[in-house]
Amino acid sequence: MMDTYHNPSAVELGDTPVKGVDEDGREKRTGTFFTASAHIITAVIGSGVLSLAWALAQLSWVAGTIILVTFAVITYYTSTFLADCYRSPDPITGTRNYSYMDVVRAYLGGKKVQLCGLAQYVNLVGVTIGYTITASISLVAIGKSNCYHDKGKSAKCSVSNYPFMAAFGVVQIILSQIPNFHELSFLSFIAAVMSFSYASIGIGLAIAKVASGKVGKTELTGTVIGVDVTSSEKVWRMFQAIGDIAFSYAFTTILIEIQDTLRSSPPENKVMKRASLAGVSTTTVFYILCGCIGYAAFGNAAPGDFLTEFGFYDPYWLIDFANACIALHLIGAYQVYGQPFFQFVESNCKKKWPQSNFINKEYSSNIPLFGKCRVNLFRLVWRTCYVVMTTVVAMIFPFFNAILGLLGALSFWPLTVYFPVSMHIAQTKVKKYSPRWLALNLLVVVCLIVSCLAAVGSIIGLIRSVKAYKPFNNLN
Repeated sequence: MMDTYHNPSAVELGDTPVKGVDEDGREKRTGTFFTASAHIITAVIGSGVLSLAWALAQLSWVAGTIILVTFAVITYYTSTFLADCYRSPDPITGTRNYSYMDVVRAYLGGKKVQLCGLAQYVNLVGVTIGYTITASISLVAIGKSNCYHDKGKSAKCSVSNYPFMAAFGVVQIILSQIPNFHELSFLSFIAAVMSFSYASIGIGLAIAKVASGKVGKTELTGTVIGVDVTSSEKVWRMFQAIGDIAFSYAFTTILIEIQDTLRSSPPENKVMKRASLAGVSTTTVFYILCGCIGYAAFGNAAPGDFLTEFGFYDPYWLIDFANACIALHLIGAYQVYGQPFFQFVESNCKKKWPQSNFINKEYSSNIPLFGKCRVNLFRLVWRTCYVVMTTVVAMIFPFFNAILGLLGALSFWPLTVYFPVSMHIAQTKVKKYSPRWLALNLLVVVCLIVSCLAAVGSIIGLIRSVKAYKPFNNLN
């Protein structure tokens, strides 16, 4: 069903190196620990960090924090397995695998390759659609913030999402012409700075609210049945909160593609492990701060998002700036998640039609201020069509973020846990039924249960969203 174009090595290992290319004949990789860390932080710290107060309100202080740290450890642990699989059969001197599918093909083979491709690429496409919606919500929040500032907090302020979605799409059409993941570093650095900025603003505003003493009611067990929620709502919201936390770390979807940007010395797997540790550690600190301080500020009535749902109204200029940072971050994050899918489609087309000039020929042109740019007609047409498609879907289905929660639930287990653990067992030849084998398979089973529970919670949320669905209605 799915295959990946595997470029034959133009230069075999052990041959005389060719200037400007790596040992596999591809363009010289220049990625470092810092660029990989930026890619990870861009992928992991999303605007969802501002919804963690809501998650802790459903789970409680203690359980919420423990679950946050637990999934951070699990994600880092399985990411180290995946990093070791980039080359096969040896993690340092083996043959490169350019994508997640290539890694699964090298170590597991069979129908698992197609399962991996389906889980990965459906998730990547879903994320880009979801980011289009989320970016427009943040931009709408800027307009509403200014309206509330001028007319008062009780004013009926309505701002259309669709012009912002269209503008976001136009920006993505331009950025999508960046040829490959290797050239995204500058965008990821900007996006990472933006994510730190709005997360820090959210934390700062929550601290100020706590200091003012005007805080919401908190409980050791989180939301109270019969007061804040019904018993069934408590259960489904807990499932949803656990799923939100689990998926908030799921960067393994694009880990191999990030690792393929790294220079070969020091060994890619060692650099990737360090970058994963830095990214997950940094993320966890921000998650705990946003979750705990946000819950302390808002209590059991914590909003789904500090900024776009107006947990804060003042200072309005700071709210505007934070929402602008979210939109800028999502511009970069869209590309981080979109590029692997772009390359998957393009490499398959190159394999199928190797003689086509439309698909394969690159044209160079000098653009003022930007220097020399490479243009490929197929890339120009196909990526433009893709961005238009994701933008239109976002406009038609404004509840798509609820669908994205379900996609996250379905892809978390295979991509973050099952495949990395299975490949680690195959690579290191862990003895069947040994204590280590049993422990690893227990981890797989526990995470499968979490994914199933989160999927149920997502389906309940999706049903509610569909019931309230009004085509081409403003989201806010």
